[in-house]
Amino acid sequence: MAALSRLLDPAETLAAAEPGELPVTASRPVGGTHALDRLWRKLGLDKVIGRCLAGRADPGRRPDPATERVLFALAANRALAASSKLAAADWVCAGVHIDGLDGVSDDACYRAMDQLLAIGPGLAEQAYYRVTDLLNLEVDLLFFDTTCTYFETEEADEDVPRDVRGERVPPGSKEEAGQAGFRAHGKSKDSRDDLPQVIVGMAVARDGIPVRVWSWPGNTADSGLIRQVKQDLRRWVLSKVIWVAGRGFTSGENRRALMRGGGGYIIGEKLRSGSPDVKAAMSRQGRYKTVRDNLQVKEVRLGDASDRFVICHNPGQAERDAAIRARLVAQLEELIDGTGSLSAPERAKLQGSLARPGLKRFLRVTPSGLLRVDKAKIKTEEHLDGKYLLRTSGPHMTTEDIALGYKQLLEVERGWKDMKQVIDLRPVFHRREDRIRAHVILCWLALLLMRVAENTAGRPWARIRDELQRQHAVTWTGPAGTYRQVTDLTKPQG
Repeated sequence: MAALSRLLDPAETLAAAEPGELPVTASRPVGGTHALDRLWRKLGLDKVIGRCLAGRADPGRRPDPATERVLFALAANRALAASSKLAAADWVCAGVHIDGLDGVSDDACYRAMDQLLAIGPGLAEQAYYRVTDLLNLEVDLLFFDTTCTYFETEEADEDVPRDVRGERVPPGSKEEAGQAGFRAHGKSKDSRDDLPQVIVGMAVARDGIPVRVWSWPGNTADSGLIRQVKQDLRRWVLSKVIWVAGRGFTSGENRRALMRGGGGYIIGEKLRSGSPDVKAAMSRQGRYKTVRDNLQVKEVRLGDASDRFVICHNPGQAERDAAIRARLVAQLEELIDGTGSLSAPERAKLQGSLARPGLKRFLRVTPSGLLRVDKAKIKTEEHLDGKYLLRTSGPHMTTEDIALGYKQLLEVERGWKDMKQVIDLRPVFHRREDRIRAHVILCWLALLLMRVAENTAGRPWARIRDELQRQHAVTWTGPAGTYRQVTDLTKPQG
């Protein structure tokens, strides 16, 4: 600081105080934490956490009331200035004003995270009832999807026996166990198969409110996860909910599980799966009905099957698909031009270099080993431009409701985008499984506050946060003590 002061011209130092005046010693943004704290209390999360902690406390021992305040501070940190737990402790101690919390240590943060993991399921259930009652949410549709988050290390966790839920199996247990630790190598949705990862799932209501999150070992396949989610939520009075999920959850076992208790589903089908149902549905003739400017739908019935199929067509997306394919085919033609004069080993080497999904799809190898563009495959792909196929069990839903309901699955994608780019789900600095799971729950709490704020204000969180953070708490210090005053609210802040 002394070196910095020597760089300033005393004549230009506008902040210097005159004798007898109170110098300004600090100015910290306070609007964001204050607004989130009000929202936190309005949703009753402080009381919910207090009850959950009291339910786990030892008889005769009251839970530490500071734990709830620390958890709020960590959630607010992720929504306002996402950082590691060590940096979050410095963020609070640096002057961020949080009612009931003068400061926090990194050890207190980790103790609070350990408590959060223990009360996670109960907290999610009670928070769901509080939020849905307060905001009068529509929960007739529930959207579910998964993503992954990777770790900047090439070493996966040691092999640990686990059950199908990802929990550690006690020694000597006869339960079916997984093959790897929590941070494990798997098929990465972020194109980072070289790094260990964990799988994160999220259920979202129609209004974009995140209902609950889950986390599993990184090598867990998507196919059976939605059954565990349905099982975990069976006590939440969600029996009449229509589940909306992507193409990774279309197995018959998943569909039967979602139908139990009077529920239903809208699930995307893989157009290139080659299944008899997909082939039969896509081969049916019929007229499309326009339900929105960029969406056309056509219903298909397959014999006595109880499921209904809806083919959706987006003309704008069809044009984009055709343009992308034309570029890929032109690139492929350029790469294989003149390869007929190459030797067989040289052509095989070139073929291996063209194994990228976009190019490989349109590559054909003749019986003599020559490389050619697959024109039949191009013609087949032309029929799929801008189309996707939905399967639903709802007998009374209109085709428009089915198509638009599935389109709202983008709410989960928007949640993942905010999780990764605003709340910083990744990178994860924790190594222990329990801390990783608690980190995911903290990100869910931050996203919950963000979505409620967006739905209330009708603005994106980035604009809300920037406006709120313009309100500062200014501190003056003098011989008689310290005086703090908050700047007046602006019209947008009010």
